[in-house]
Amino acid sequence: MSDKVVITCALNGVLTDPKQHHVPVTPEEMAREAKAAYDAGASVMHIHLRQQAPNKGHLPSWEVSVSREIQQAIREACPGVIINHTTGTSGPEYAGPLACVRETKPEMAACNAGSLNYLKVKADNTWAWPPMMFDNSVEKVQDFLDAMNDAGTLPEFECFDVGIVRCVGMYRQTGMYAGSLEYNFVMGVASGMPADPELLPILIKLKLPDAKFQVTAIGRAEIWPLHRRCAELGGHLRTGLEDTFYRPDGSKVTSNGQLIETMAQVAREAGRTIASPAEARQIFGIRN
Repeated sequence: MSDKVVITCALNGVLTDPKQHHVPVTPEEMAREAKAAYDAGASVMHIHLRQQAPNKGHLPSWEVSVSREIQQAIREACPGVIINHTTGTSGPEYAGPLACVRETKPEMAACNAGSLNYLKVKADNTWAWPPMMFDNSVEKVQDFLDAMNDAGTLPEFECFDVGIVRCVGMYRQTGMYAGSLEYNFVMGVASGMPADPELLPILIKLKLPDAKFQVTAIGRAEIWPLHRRCAELGGHLRTGLEDTFYRPDGSKVTSNGQLIETMAQVAREAGRTIASPAEARQIFGIRN
């Protein structure tokens, strides 16, 4: 196990409402939050795009110009930082995220590796939102892999359930993808894998042996033992306002920097040292 750990900050996400939470929307806000996370130890910034018009910041955007402006602002604030671009979208229309990858050429991008019924039930036993399918067919996955290959972008395979982890090996086996592998085990979605530290060794066993991995843990204070276990087992780490608003003691944060400070401490307590952006590029084989 390498002692070097790469920390990713998921700056804003797609579901969080800036009127209710302290999530960044504009390029200036994204750069400010990225700088706080960068100073705390994050080398990778996972970005989502929001509409920039007044009172529209809760809505997603796939405008290439918005992506460029946000990436430029973050890079200027955080020398050497790695951009990890979202691509997640439901339905048959996904030309927008493909264009963002092809035209802006981020170092990394999410490649959602399989489909999931995206569900949640409230305390009154009603749906938290209308049941939806987060659809990621093999054909869709291939389209994103092709776009990432054209752009020189490293795919990060997002795995929301155990079977999806196994699918990634099939993508390699059938020649859909031949590059280095980075798994992201997404744990804590109500209809996906639970944020259970005891599940993590099984997922590590199911991934391909040469692959790197990290955990995205979604939830409140209960997710931190999972982050600690990931650090202990040699994984890379991710947190940010996309995934949680809470520290291990249950207190609510107002900035990504606070979450990354906590994650860096978790890593150090597990005997790991925080990778710099240059070291992260070497670990993932990413261009300078």
